[in-house]
Amino acid sequence: MSSKYKDKDTGMTVATLNAKWVSWVHTVVAYAAFLSALSVGMYLHYHKIVKNEFYGYPDEWFPSVSATIGDRYPERSFFMLFIALTSGPRFALVTLWYLLTAKPGKALPKFIAGVGIFRTLTCGGWTYVTSTDDHDWHDIFMISYLIATIPWTFGCIALSPPNRKAIKYRKYFATAFFSMIPPMVYFFIQHKIRRIAGAYTIYSLLEWSLILFDVAFDAVTALDFDTFEIVVRDVKGLSKGVNVSPQATAVLEEEKRKITAGIFDAEFSWPEVFDTAAEVYHGFVFWSMLTSLGVVIWYFPLWHMGISGYEALVMSTISPLLLSIKPFRSLITQNLRACHLLSLAGLLAWQVKSPAYRLFTVGFGVAMSCLAWAATLFSESVHPVRLESKILAWTVGLVMSSAVKYAWQTNNPIWPIMHAANGGYNGTGLVLAVFAALRFTRRAPLNTGVAEDDKQNGSAFLAALGIGGLFFGLHSLLSDTSTMILWVWDGYPVRGPLSGPHGWFTIVAMTAGLLTGIRLPRLVSSWSVYGVGCVGAAVLTLYPGWFGYFGGLTIAFYLTAIATPFITIASKKNPATTFGLGFFLYNLMVLFHVWVVAYAFVPGGPLVREHTDWIMTTMMLLIGAGIFNITSVHSRQREIYEPPARSRHRKYHTLGLGIIHLFFVATALRRFPTNDYKPYHNDSKLITAGIWTIHFSLDNDMWSSEYRIRDLVKELEIDVIGLLESDLQRIIMGNRDTTQFLAEDLGMYVDYGPGPNKHTWGAALLSKFPIMNSTHHLLPSPVGELAPAIHATLDVYGELVDVFVFHSGQEEDPEDRRLQTEYMSKLMGSSPRPSILLSYLVTKPLQGNYNTYVSDISGMHDVDPRDWDRWCEYILYKRLQRVGYARVSRSTITDTELQVAKFVVPKSEAEKAQVAALETSSEKRNRRAKEHDVPEGWRFPALFRGQGVRGHRYHVFNEPLYYKP
Repeated sequence: MSSKYKDKDTGMTVATLNAKWVSWVHTVVAYAAFLSALSVGMYLHYHKIVKNEFYGYPDEWFPSVSATIGDRYPERSFFMLFIALTSGPRFALVTLWYLLTAKPGKALPKFIAGVGIFRTLTCGGWTYVTSTDDHDWHDIFMISYLIATIPWTFGCIALSPPNRKAIKYRKYFATAFFSMIPPMVYFFIQHKIRRIAGAYTIYSLLEWSLILFDVAFDAVTALDFDTFEIVVRDVKGLSKGVNVSPQATAVLEEEKRKITAGIFDAEFSWPEVFDTAAEVYHGFVFWSMLTSLGVVIWYFPLWHMGISGYEALVMSTISPLLLSIKPFRSLITQNLRACHLLSLAGLLAWQVKSPAYRLFTVGFGVAMSCLAWAATLFSESVHPVRLESKILAWTVGLVMSSAVKYAWQTNNPIWPIMHAANGGYNGTGLVLAVFAALRFTRRAPLNTGVAEDDKQNGSAFLAALGIGGLFFGLHSLLSDTSTMILWVWDGYPVRGPLSGPHGWFTIVAMTAGLLTGIRLPRLVSSWSVYGVGCVGAAVLTLYPGWFGYFGGLTIAFYLTAIATPFITIASKKNPATTFGLGFFLYNLMVLFHVWVVAYAFVPGGPLVREHTDWIMTTMMLLIGAGIFNITSVHSRQREIYEPPARSRHRKYHTLGLGIIHLFFVATALRRFPTNDYKPYHNDSKLITAGIWTIHFSLDNDMWSSEYRIRDLVKELEIDVIGLLESDLQRIIMGNRDTTQFLAEDLGMYVDYGPGPNKHTWGAALLSKFPIMNSTHHLLPSPVGELAPAIHATLDVYGELVDVFVFHSGQEEDPEDRRLQTEYMSKLMGSSPRPSILLSYLVTKPLQGNYNTYVSDISGMHDVDPRDWDRWCEYILYKRLQRVGYARVSRSTITDTELQVAKFVVPKSEAEKAQVAALETSSEKRNRRAKEHDVPEGWRFPALFRGQGVRGHRYHVFNEPLYYKP
């Protein structure tokens, strides 16, 4: 069409096109790509594309997006053709949006334009590289596209011209898009993990809804592009909203700020970006060092089997008490840069090979870090904005620490128990920490003098009580996203959250609490909200499943919410009292936290035996003292914990939280379980089962041992393994979970066993076969430690097989072990199915309690009764054909060998009759055979013969044993 304008200098305009048609073409062609593929697929291959790995029609009746567009010809061709045609309008749409929104000196339009281009390229990636072609790269492109959608959506809303109709539609479509994600994830889990028929159809419908809303969101640009003609000349003003009054424009701008949380309306400043990044990373370093201290201390009582003396290093954190000496306080506050740099010794500790000296190095680093942070907060206390910035750095650093631990499957890559061989990035972390510390301390301290002592401003002692409870709660519950999830875990079928898919909810609760705390400190410091926090703590402690986890999310929100007002009050008082005494109380709570399970090894331990409820009550009482301190402050003095005026640092820290969330979501998508695991010898119908006491995943040299454990389990081709001494979800053990790494890397289902609040040292089960049901048992232990057991039913080649994993009590407690023997024997005897016991029994072969485990009561048989050299680990079985048994040396991984046995599951009536005949004849059952007499698929790997590899070899018998009736 012709323009009503004429070029004065360059001649007549030949033709023009209103830019809204770019948006319409993009919308039509994009919808055509998906809907044409759907229509053709439904017509030609309906039953094939609705079928998934578990169910088909009529249980599933609507296809997923990936099955529709990527699996079959010709629908795949239809999709690719139209999506290719979409690329031109798509790049034009991104360009026009940039031209519409670009303003001099504004960086956000450039950033959003870059995101738009990135989304377009990644869309091409997952379109043309299907999951059939390359599953990993298809997932990488798809995940990248979904993550980029978040800043694209909120950035477009923030940049929207003052067009009320366009803003309204963007808000609606964005809300619809993001509200589809939680139920979509839920139904995917119902399908993938719980295998519920029809769940994948609902997931597919929600997935298609995302496509519709995503394209619709971009279609709204037609309302804004109406102002452009592709000449390009602005023909009507900024938009159809040109006549909107200034007052209405202000209202629209405020509405946009609410939708985007005000993040995108801050002026962009590279120096402030670097400041925020440095502060958050320095906070992350603090939490990394603090959480590592317990692990390196734990190494010593672990190997001494009792108090070693090194436990005194837990008091490294009380170094702020030295600030009670005024000349020393002035010295520290005037040399904060040196103190913060010296604290990085805790990161350098990985270079120290001696475990004792490594512990001392970490202890020094933690002491300097606590001292430097206390002095920093005190020195910034006279400037509300700078103080809040430092507090945010510290708390956002905790969120970052939890996210990084999630990415590394509960290990922290800069811990002193990590190095290059087990996934550590210590050198990189240290270099970044040096730069962050230099940037963090580039401003001179503001306060080197005297703290406030006016009682009207609150009590330093009460503030210290609150700080002690707060620090303990943050560390014990929130330093790893899986901790509270494992508190409420109670076995299969899954009735609650899972560490992989649902860990993000903990991060969301922490973030929501943190942001609420800085914006509404009066509210979160009230007694009513404190009551809600107490209820959350009680629910987490007392209830399993989703209900218990909701209590956990409540306490996660509450702890991060009160962090800012608590630390603000504490920073204005004498730091020796508030932080020195606060950390001392925190240390007492840490010891309390350990003694409830380690009561057999410490003086007075039985007094607090199995009382996690007392720990949670004490924690909330300490926090209550802090709340009392705040609420008792005279109303005219309440400004001491009021937030400062609007500051740009809040928006940068909020943006930093957003980046952490994107990182977490990307990791979560990559870690999502596939649940398509296969045994190593599927054709032979073989189960290779093992038992191993992994000694809390710390090897003899104080390195985290997950990688070495994985390698041995993989090379021995173990299908089912019981792990003992596997509960690491305590401060003293780093709040870790070895089973997550092993299950995901080896491709196995996992039952963590009795959780951290069940007061055991842990028992876990990993299986290549689906776990149909599992129950957790705490066996009678009137004197000694609680003995954990797992009773799981596996689907093994279509047959149900029971597996028991059990750790009995200590040698010093014979009555406990007798009662536990009776309990386990009756439990095993109650199962009519083929069964395997993977256990730690603390008995000698053919003596004492052994004759109850191997008896008519249990119906179980010893894997090899002629193996005279055992004391702790035993494998028992019934109604299975045992074909092999081996003992493999541990190298320096742990203090216990790995025992492995091979079984064949009888399926035909003839095979079952043969196994039944063996049950009645010990001589026939225990007849050994030569390796060449058994099928090749039954044999153990030759890798471990002779000297073996990496210190692992067949020992005791110097070779595997085989059995053939």
